Amino acid sequence: MRWQHALAGWLNRTWSSALDDRTSTIPRTVLDQHVLAHVSNHIGFLTLNRPAGLNALTLDMVRQLTAALQGWAHDDGVHAVVLRGSGDKAFCAGGDVRALYDSYLGQLGLHESFFSEEYALDLLLHHYRKPLLAIIDGYCLGGGMGLAQACELRVVTEHSQLGMPETAIGFFPDVGGSYFLSRIPGELGTYLGLTGQRVGAADALYCGLADWHVPRERLADLTQGLADIQWTDSPLKDLQNLLARLGTQALPNPPLAELRPAIDHFFAQQDIAAIHQQLRQVNLGASREWALATAGLLEQRSPLAMAVTLQMLRRGRHASLEACFAQETHVGQKWLEHGDFLEGVRAQLVDKDRQPRWRHPSVDALAPADWETFFEGL
Repeated sequence: MRWQHALAGWLNRTWSSALDDRTSTIPRTVLDQHVLAHVSNHIGFLTLNRPAGLNALTLDMVRQLTAALQGWAHDDGVHAVVLRGSGDKAFCAGGDVRALYDSYLGQLGLHESFFSEEYALDLLLHHYRKPLLAIIDGYCLGGGMGLAQACELRVVTEHSQLGMPETAIGFFPDVGGSYFLSRIPGELGTYLGLTGQRVGAADALYCGLADWHVPRERLADLTQGLADIQWTDSPLKDLQNLLARLGTQALPNPPLAELRPAIDHFFAQQDIAAIHQQLRQVNLGASREWALATAGLLEQRSPLAMAVTLQMLRRGRHASLEACFAQETHVGQKWLEHGDFLEGVRAQLVDKDRQPRWRHPSVDALAPADWETFFEGL
């Protein structure tokens, strides 16, 4: 398909050559009703503005974010960039997967460009030449995590919910997920990637998925502080000093800290079937209720998506950022046709019967060849 070649092309180009394509400064007002952009006190503000859709990304939004970042990268009047979402429910709840589903079935072409351009945007952010601050208030899922995890400074509030829920719709954690999830201590990233569980502020800080906690009631102070910064020759340090006055880098009693020994044990097993089996076999101890609940959660996910996710995370643990995106690209080239994405979206978002008919009825029905085929030729 054309999107496969487009995606490979985007990822083979370096971020710097992409920046060189556009050196003009973008307008400092509204780019589009779904992406608001302006510059104030040498800060480029990008606001995702689809609150009714939880600020989920469309292809147009991806393109406009890219254009703004490219323009500001060469603008000496912009010292830093802030990413945020409109409303109080979400920073960004991911990509508009229903639109991708409709595009694929209708052969409309949208899906051929979305993944390639979204991944290119994420790589642009990871290699951006100026400090990036993400204000993550509310949901930050899937594609939203791709944006946030590329930023040097990630702020969460007591309302933040971060996660990679792709296996629930028969997909795998992409947008760099095989890179940032695999670098969470122990097997916490494996647990989050396979189950799709969301974490709050305390766990986000504990896992290294966020850097600062600022209460929602103090976000107005953060906005004012950004307006008042007296910039030095170290913009990143200027932003860190502001956050240090308003927030904290740790919160007490993160739930995952208590679960860490159990998670590290169960999710280090050799494959998804072994993980599920061991969770089901827990009969005694404080972790029994959690283990059985987690096994039940895995039974709702796509077996094939979990098996592929497990391999991606283990391969990604020792791979570079670019290699992880290449891996996700390679797997993605086969996934829409041979994975469980279409059925997952149908069950969750189209028919909403919550009864997906996965290609494999259970993790026990999987054979190594079922997931290894997605990595052939990588």
